[in-house]
Amino acid sequence: MGGLLDVPPPGTRALPSSTVATAPPIDVEITDMADETRSLSEWLTTFPLALVVVDPFTYESSWILDTAVRLFGEYSQADVRLAFLVTTDAGGTRSFLGPLTEQALAFADPDRSLVRALELDTLPALVVIRQDGELVGVAEGWDPDAWRQVTESMSDLLGWHRPAIPGPGDPVAYPGTPALP
Repeated sequence: MGGLLDVPPPGTRALPSSTVATAPPIDVEITDMADETRSLSEWLTTFPLALVVVDPFTYESSWILDTAVRLFGEYSQADVRLAFLVTTDAGGTRSFLGPLTEQALAFADPDRSLVRALELDTLPALVVIRQDGELVGVAEGWDPDAWRQVTESMSDLLGWHRPAIPGPGDPVAYPGTPALP
């Protein structure tokens, strides 16, 4: 039986099934701002993980921060771990996110190992990963329709309400920048 998600809209990837998709390597290590390094699988033990992946060296990634904070607020009571993944070291992550590192979980990915493992081409990106390591959805660049589809899939997984995307104050759509130099 076909469904809405059989053909992904531009800017998204099809939702994986266990027989077709490859999960990101769950042994990739990422470090939070408390300088705790764990494998992706360890960060997935309790809840799915929703990452807003940004490059601190581009304007395009800074334009999505308010939208990310709004989405984090929408899901703050849901059973999901929300985090920024910033493609720099811990100091650069703190500098880029400023006080957001005190308000939200943030990971540093200076060598972009998780970005590579997720096969991201464009940043900013929204990535949702289930506890078993399977991707729920990926949206690259700021394409409100693509981000909406990923958040709808996450909301369905969580049994949660669907946030409005785009929302008030969100930027207009833009393609983003290359994820890998």
